[in-house]
Amino acid sequence: QTITFNAAISACEKGGKWKKALQLFSAIAPSNLEINSVTFNATTSACEKGVKWDKALRIFGVMVQISSEPNATTFNAAISALEKNGKWETAIQVSSEMAQSKVESDTITFNAASSACQKGDAWEQSLRAFIAMLHG
Repeated sequence: QTITFNAAISACEKGGKWKKALQLFSAIAPSNLEINSVTFNATTSACEKGVKWDKALRIFGVMVQISSEPNATTFNAAISALEKNGKWETAIQVSSEMAQSKVESDTITFNAASSACQKGDAWEQSLRAFIAMLHG
Protein backbone atom coordinates (compact mmCIF):
# COMPACT_ATOMS: atom_id res chain seq x y z
CA GLN A 1 0.00 0.00 0.00
CA THR A 2 2.94 2.35 0.45
CA ILE A 3 3.48 2.21 -3.30
CA THR A 4 -0.14 3.23 -3.84
CA PHE A 5 0.19 6.19 -1.46
CA ASN A 6 3.45 7.22 -3.11
CA ALA A 7 1.86 7.06 -6.56
CA ALA A 8 -1.07 9.16 -5.38
CA ILE A 9 1.20 11.74 -3.74
CA SER A 10 3.35 11.88 -6.89
CA ALA A 11 0.21 12.43 -8.97
CA CYS A 12 -0.77 15.29 -6.66
CA GLU A 13 2.70 16.77 -7.03
CA LYS A 14 2.51 16.64 -10.81
CA GLY A 15 -1.02 18.06 -10.76
CA GLY A 16 -0.14 20.93 -8.43
CA LYS A 17 -2.34 19.63 -5.61
CA TRP A 18 -0.07 20.26 -2.63
CA LYS A 19 -2.92 20.25 -0.08
CA LYS A 20 -4.08 16.83 -1.22
CA ALA A 21 -0.47 15.57 -1.15
CA LEU A 22 -0.19 16.71 2.49
CA GLN A 23 -3.51 15.04 3.34
CA LEU A 24 -2.30 11.77 1.86
CA PHE A 25 1.05 12.11 3.65
CA SER A 26 -0.77 12.69 6.95
CA ALA A 27 -2.95 9.63 6.36
CA ILE A 28 0.05 7.30 6.10
CA ALA A 29 1.22 7.53 9.73
CA PRO A 30 -2.01 6.33 11.39
CA SER A 31 -2.23 3.46 8.90
CA ASN A 32 1.16 2.09 10.06
CA LEU A 33 2.47 2.03 6.50
CA GLU A 34 6.15 2.58 5.84
CA ILE A 35 7.08 6.14 4.93
CA ASN A 36 10.10 6.05 2.65
CA SER A 37 12.22 8.52 0.70
CA VAL A 38 9.82 8.43 -2.25
CA THR A 39 7.00 9.49 0.08
CA PHE A 40 9.04 12.36 1.50
CA ASN A 41 10.43 13.47 -1.85
CA ALA A 42 7.04 13.56 -3.57
CA THR A 43 5.42 15.42 -0.66
CA THR A 44 8.27 17.93 -0.38
CA SER A 45 8.21 18.48 -4.15
CA ALA A 46 4.43 18.99 -4.10
CA CYS A 47 4.87 21.71 -1.46
CA GLU A 48 7.74 23.25 -3.43
CA LYS A 49 5.64 23.38 -6.58
CA GLY A 50 2.78 24.88 -4.56
CA VAL A 51 5.18 27.57 -3.30
CA LYS A 52 4.67 26.42 0.27
CA TRP A 53 8.22 26.66 1.59
CA ASP A 54 7.18 26.33 5.23
CA LYS A 55 5.35 23.07 4.59
CA ALA A 56 8.19 21.73 2.42
CA LEU A 57 10.63 22.52 5.21
CA ARG A 58 8.35 20.87 7.79
CA ILE A 59 8.20 17.64 5.74
CA PHE A 60 11.98 17.82 5.30
CA GLY A 61 12.33 18.21 9.09
CA VAL A 62 10.10 15.21 9.75
CA MET A 63 12.25 13.15 7.42
CA VAL A 64 15.42 14.11 9.27
CA GLN A 65 13.73 13.64 12.66
CA ILE A 66 12.65 10.06 12.02
CA SER A 67 16.17 9.22 10.86
CA SER A 68 15.24 8.70 7.26
CA GLU A 69 18.15 9.71 5.07
CA PRO A 70 17.36 12.72 2.88
CA ASN A 71 18.85 12.43 -0.60
CA ALA A 72 19.68 15.02 -3.25
CA THR A 73 16.07 15.09 -4.47
CA THR A 74 14.81 15.88 -0.97
CA PHE A 75 17.37 18.61 -0.35
CA ASN A 76 16.81 20.11 -3.81
CA ALA A 77 13.05 20.27 -3.32
CA ALA A 78 13.50 22.05 0.01
CA ILE A 79 16.09 24.48 -1.40
CA SER A 80 13.90 25.17 -4.45
CA ALA A 81 10.88 25.87 -2.24
CA LEU A 82 12.95 28.35 -0.25
CA GLU A 83 14.30 29.93 -3.42
CA LYS A 84 10.80 30.47 -4.81
CA ASN A 85 9.86 32.31 -1.64
CA GLY A 86 12.96 34.50 -1.32
CA LYS A 87 14.30 32.68 1.74
CA TRP A 88 17.94 32.77 0.64
CA GLU A 89 19.45 32.52 4.12
CA THR A 90 17.54 29.34 4.90
CA ALA A 91 18.31 27.98 1.40
CA ILE A 92 22.03 28.42 2.12
CA GLN A 93 21.58 26.79 5.53
CA VAL A 94 19.87 23.76 3.96
CA SER A 95 22.65 23.63 1.32
CA SER A 96 25.19 23.52 4.15
CA GLU A 97 23.24 20.74 5.87
CA MET A 98 23.34 18.86 2.58
CA ALA A 99 27.13 19.08 2.49
CA GLN A 100 27.41 18.09 6.16
CA SER A 101 25.18 15.08 5.49
CA LYS A 102 27.59 13.98 2.76
CA VAL A 103 24.83 14.17 0.15
CA GLU A 104 26.32 15.13 -3.17
CA SER A 105 25.04 18.42 -4.56
CA ASP A 106 24.29 18.83 -8.23
CA THR A 107 23.37 21.46 -10.80
CA ILE A 108 19.85 21.74 -9.40
CA THR A 109 21.24 22.38 -5.92
CA PHE A 110 23.58 25.10 -7.09
CA ASN A 111 21.01 26.76 -9.38
CA ALA A 112 18.35 26.88 -6.66
CA ALA A 113 20.75 28.17 -3.99
CA SER A 114 22.28 30.67 -6.39
CA SER A 115 18.88 31.92 -7.53
CA ALA A 116 17.77 32.30 -3.91
CA CYS A 117 20.82 34.44 -3.19
CA GLN A 118 20.29 36.45 -6.35
CA LYS A 119 16.70 37.22 -5.35
CA GLY A 120 17.96 38.29 -1.95
CA ASP A 121 20.69 40.46 -3.50
CA ALA A 122 23.23 38.27 -1.72
CA TRP A 123 25.75 37.59 -4.47
CA GLU A 124 28.62 37.07 -2.01
CA GLN A 125 26.76 34.19 -0.36
CA SER A 126 26.01 32.75 -3.78
CA LEU A 127 29.70 32.80 -4.61
CA ARG A 128 30.57 31.19 -1.27
CA ALA A 129 27.96 28.48 -1.82
CA PHE A 130 29.36 27.80 -5.26
CA ILE A 131 32.90 27.47 -3.91
CA ALA A 132 31.70 25.23 -1.06
CA MET A 133 29.90 22.98 -3.53
CA LEU A 134 32.99 22.72 -5.69
CA HIS A 135 35.08 21.66 -2.71
CA GLY A 136 32.34 19.84 -0.81
